[in-house]
Amino acid sequence: METITENQKVASKKKIKKMFGHIDLRTAEYCPIRDVMALASDKWSILIILNLGYSQVLRFNKIKKYVAGISNKVLSERLKTLETDGYLVRKMYPEVPIRVEYSLTDFGYSYLQKLIELTEWITQYSDTIIERRKGAKVS
Repeated sequence: METITENQKVASKKKIKKMFGHIDLRTAEYCPIRDVMALASDKWSILIILNLGYSQVLRFNKIKKYVAGISNKVLSERLKTLETDGYLVRKMYPEVPIRVEYSLTDFGYSYLQKLIELTEWITQYSDTIIERRKGAKVS
């Protein structure tokens, strides 16, 4: 059942035009929004941010444990990029062995709030999507 009103469609179109009006998304080689979204919305980064939002402070091995399937190399790369972009902060303690902890910045928490909204939307519609996928399968 579609519940999007014509007003919502028009409002969405206006927002998209305002954000992307200066860029032809179909032909642009570089789009700053796409560039940022590529990192911020990949599955590993999302899982890292969600886990840091839940636990608040985590060490590398705990993140690796909670983000099942991620390799040490990919986790290390994602953590460095997320830190560079300002989503999280890395804190080292001068101990032996060195202890390193990761936590979200205020910027990271603001992104986390958007991820939570998207997750709520997915939860609301996941059954519908799964049913549609089943109906689309051809034997």
